[in-house]
Amino acid sequence: MRRYGLSLLPLALGLVLAVLWQIGLWPNPILYLRIDVGTLLLLLGLAGSVAWGGVLVRESVMNRRWEQAVARFRQEQAESHRRFIRRLDHEIKNPLTAIRAGLANLTDHSDASILAGVRTQLDRLARLSADLRKLADLETQPVEEEPVDLGLLLTELVQMAQERSEAAVRHLRLTLPRAPWPLPPVVGDRDLLFLALHNLVDNALKFSRPRDTIEIRAFEDGSTVVIEVADTGPGISEEELPHLGEELYRGSTAREVEGSGLGLALVQAIVARHRGTLVIRSRLEQGTVVNLRLPVAR
Repeated sequence: MRRYGLSLLPLALGLVLAVLWQIGLWPNPILYLRIDVGTLLLLLGLAGSVAWGGVLVRESVMNRRWEQAVARFRQEQAESHRRFIRRLDHEIKNPLTAIRAGLANLTDHSDASILAGVRTQLDRLARLSADLRKLADLETQPVEEEPVDLGLLLTELVQMAQERSEAAVRHLRLTLPRAPWPLPPVVGDRDLLFLALHNLVDNALKFSRPRDTIEIRAFEDGSTVVIEVADTGPGISEEELPHLGEELYRGSTAREVEGSGLGLALVQAIVARHRGTLVIRSRLEQGTVVNLRLPVAR
């Protein structure tokens, strides 16, 4: 609006000059002139304002068209991404059905190791299919917005993690603020937040080594609640860090570890739906810190 107001400056200048001319404060150096000079100045000012205003209107229209084009492109990209996930999900279901049918027809005399390998791959495909469906649903389905007590959620999560066999040979710690007040609540979907944090703790357990330390820390920082999942595991190289969170991407230290390759992608999608941020820092042979921020409920 300010720019459009400035476009009236030529008109205002022309009007001022015209008034000065009419009241005689501006002497006329021209003796023979067929048009009233005051009117001429006013018309020149009006023409300048119209020209300037036209340029601004054209620029505004072009900017609006550009923004609409960018919005359409992003929408098409998102839709293409959803179609890819649905197609991949569909393609995975077919071999799953075939494997299940083959397992059902195996005899009791079949090699046990072969059966175990087939079942392992079957379970992996099933997890991949389930995670793909969750990822696709996250982009379209509405997210609940209820107050969530992250302190209680983390306590429940750590209790579950301590029951796993990996936790018995690792030092798993949870640090929550007690004074002068506990963690403030955040607004969101408790089940989705539990899934995101569970995936982070699950990664820390899977990718760390016996006798490594895993710390889960939570604290309030201004208008956000910060949750950190840190471990003293083998760490991640700088080259691989930018790719973490990409769908189906598995780093060099993760290729021998069971998983779908969609855990961090799910976490990022959930955090984004809750208007939060996720940052990963890591050093080889020292460990990894995953920093998750969520806005405090108001």
